[in-house]
Amino acid sequence: MIDLQRRRARVSGVDMAFIEEGDPESPAVVFLHGFPTSSFLWREFVPLFAPWTHVIAPDLLGCGGSGMPEKAELHIRAQAGYIRELLAGLGVDGFAVVGHGHGGGIAQLLAMEGGVEALVLVDSIAFDAWPSEATKALQGQAPDERREDVVREGFDAFLERAMAKPERLTEALRDAYVAPFIGEEGVRAFFRGIDAADGVGLTGTEDALAELDCPTLILWGEDDPYLPVQVGERLNDAIQTSSLAILPGCSHLLPEDAPETIAPLAFDYLRSKYLGRPHSHGEPGVVAIPLERRPPGA
Repeated sequence: MIDLQRRRARVSGVDMAFIEEGDPESPAVVFLHGFPTSSFLWREFVPLFAPWTHVIAPDLLGCGGSGMPEKAELHIRAQAGYIRELLAGLGVDGFAVVGHGHGGGIAQLLAMEGGVEALVLVDSIAFDAWPSEATKALQGQAPDERREDVVREGFDAFLERAMAKPERLTEALRDAYVAPFIGEEGVRAFFRGIDAADGVGLTGTEDALAELDCPTLILWGEDDPYLPVQVGERLNDAIQTSSLAILPGCSHLLPEDAPETIAPLAFDYLRSKYLGRPHSHGEPGVVAIPLERRPPGA
């Protein structure tokens, strides 16, 4: 399993852990995971992107190796602000974003604010299609139900539904994802993250998304039970500069189900649309998937 070292920066008074690889003078690509994962999600992407780009893959506050503050806001609007603060501290202005799940929602907020030059959205929250019913059920739990065993059971259920390829769901993978949320502080952070999924910030954004002029690639697992493929189709209809690729036999955690497909696909797309390098699906490791620009309502 690829092991990537994390750095730390102070963001709004809290330690934010992040992976940083590649030349800081190269075009920046920011990788944003969702909840309840971490930058570990991007371990197959970073080695591919680092020789060509300045890779920045933070752990969102309350996740992974980042601080788990008791008082800091953890909703996506606040997380977008923390990412801006991190990037400003690193001297990064224009950048591309690859975002999954909640990270895709944060990526949309960043793009609507400006400064994002290209987007890759992977099974992203959008519009009013979140939080999921599973998240709502956890939000409704009484304080005495917010225990470590509940976190472990919830994680197991999430991973088993979020991955369509059970042979890839090893014990090491389970442990890597659940580890930050074990122990008293971790359990509190887990439920603070659950409660922060308030469904606010992306509803009614169709007009703002239609105004985006950054090239956007939308990747979706056909069997995603949390964010059905229709959400990806709505995003594709809303963003006029987007292309949509739906991957059969894949679920919500597309970077776990098919990293060998989507990592090179995302890289090749950004190389063409963001880095300005020649685009060729004939190179080894790059998988050609037909991309569709559907007219709205089609």
